[in-house]
Amino acid sequence: MKNNELIPFERNRYYTGKMLTSADFEAEQSYLNNKRRFLNQMVTGAGIVCGLSVVSLDDQSLMIESGMAIDDTGREIVVDSSVVKKLSALAGFEELTSDHVSLCLKYREEPVHAVYAVNRQDGEKEYEYNRIREEYELFVKDTAELAGSYEADTEFYTGGRLFENQDYVIRLRMPAVVCAGHYVKLEVEAEKLSDRSVKLYYEGVLQTPALSAPGGEQELKLFLDNIQLPKGKRTVREYWLLAQEEELEDTGVLLRPGSGRAVVGGVETPADFELGCRVSVSRRAPEELALAESGKVSMELRNMGRRSDYIRLADLDLVRTEAAYLIEKVTEAGRAVYLPTMREERQRREFEGFFSRRLPFYERKGKGERLQDGGAVRAAEEGRLPRIGTGIVEIPLGGNARRGDICYSGEITHGLGKGNVYVEVGYEYLEEDPALKQDTRVTVYGNPELFPSAQMLQVSAEAAVKVQNDKGSFVVAVRLLQDVDYLTLTYRWVAVRYDGQEEDRGVEYASSRSISAVTPTVVLGTKESYYFQVKFNNMKKCSLFYEMTEPDSGEVTADGVYTAPAREGVYEIRIYCADMPLICTYAYAIVKKKTMEEEAG
Repeated sequence: MKNNELIPFERNRYYTGKMLTSADFEAEQSYLNNKRRFLNQMVTGAGIVCGLSVVSLDDQSLMIESGMAIDDTGREIVVDSSVVKKLSALAGFEELTSDHVSLCLKYREEPVHAVYAVNRQDGEKEYEYNRIREEYELFVKDTAELAGSYEADTEFYTGGRLFENQDYVIRLRMPAVVCAGHYVKLEVEAEKLSDRSVKLYYEGVLQTPALSAPGGEQELKLFLDNIQLPKGKRTVREYWLLAQEEELEDTGVLLRPGSGRAVVGGVETPADFELGCRVSVSRRAPEELALAESGKVSMELRNMGRRSDYIRLADLDLVRTEAAYLIEKVTEAGRAVYLPTMREERQRREFEGFFSRRLPFYERKGKGERLQDGGAVRAAEEGRLPRIGTGIVEIPLGGNARRGDICYSGEITHGLGKGNVYVEVGYEYLEEDPALKQDTRVTVYGNPELFPSAQMLQVSAEAAVKVQNDKGSFVVAVRLLQDVDYLTLTYRWVAVRYDGQEEDRGVEYASSRSISAVTPTVVLGTKESYYFQVKFNNMKKCSLFYEMTEPDSGEVTADGVYTAPAREGVYEIRIYCADMPLICTYAYAIVKKKTMEEEAG
């Protein structure tokens, strides 16, 4: 019986002369049991408290270790000693229809200790059971038939789909409320949907008006390269963005139109998905924000996800024939849910993990990345180690690039402030690694001729960097040493700043202060949205205002997200500084209706 159906609680009221019947004593037990279970349900949560590991003993038998769990209605389920079971002896085995099944644990009550019933009435049983023993039941069920669940902590986050086809789905997730001046984690998750053995490549550009990438840009380049997963498996990549210092009630994270690109199994697939991701910026500290977000979820919302009266222990892969079956694989990881002492503490810690005052420091080990405790970052900020920034710069070549041509990047902000900063660039490309038997990303700094394997994959070019010390930015130039048919060159830049090079905050800005749109002209479809990122020249970042210069020419939000109108045309957006309106710039949106082929593609 589900406890949320018993609210409000009722208990006995005793008074002199009250006649007590079995119904009153049952009410007394129900009140105490249900109040305890309600607290389990609301405070501790559902899952395994300890033990209950599942081990395959042979091809047909399992051992379930002793342990304790709490189900969705708050009932305690105790397996007092380890038990060995043949799979065919478990309840539900005869009803299985697939080779992917789940082993589950359920609460069960059993009446015991039959006694002679004194003062029984006519028609009543001669013997009654004197006790109720709390037991458990193990059963198996097709995994596809398990009840879905809704976690209340999903209310803390925002996100959406970046791409989906029959083989893969890519999702984005981040907190719906972020802390001003703190780094916030953004997760990009790829999940395999099909049984086909195909690789996934994805790239896209997120526009983040209220959040800055490590290089200082309000755009974040996403890469998922050579992803190959079995069906149902997931992989997650983390990105860290710095929230602005000012409080903001509503902003967004957008996928820049035309930037999404996916290749699945060697075939390019349309990947321009509309991402409706809304975010607000709060001045509350992460601890305060996490407490508020986890505590404001209503009881009705918490109870929405409680749809099962069992605990999922493990998933089993079977090999079945007409006359027999074999247990091929037992999977616990990601299936069984283990409980710490307090569910709310778990949610708060997870939510707090999305924030950091400093950009986390990663140490590469083998094929993976391990997040360190931030000691190196703190040491860098205290001046004991150099401060380092890095990023990717793409240099367009055009359609007919020839030997001797010189091409330039745009102005790039390295994020280390004004002063003497050293910047180096290296050509980045994909190279097959025979040990890993897959393509790996490689960067070559200096002369590529020293690496024979790189010569065939690189464009022969020499590069130079002009660092603009008073602006905190740099420009990359390349001279081609051969004719090429590339459209762009991709370079990895690394900027280093040493102790004693702090920005002089007392220096006045130069009189040539200005702002400019990073992309002053864009082509959009009707009703499409685009974020106009602004570059600050010879000045610090400041609050901006956006406005349309003509009526009925679309809408632009306070954070610079423009939404095109339903009619075609060329529309002008004025952008100016809130404190100095004379410092302004203009951006233009060319709005065209998409053809049927473009909408289908």
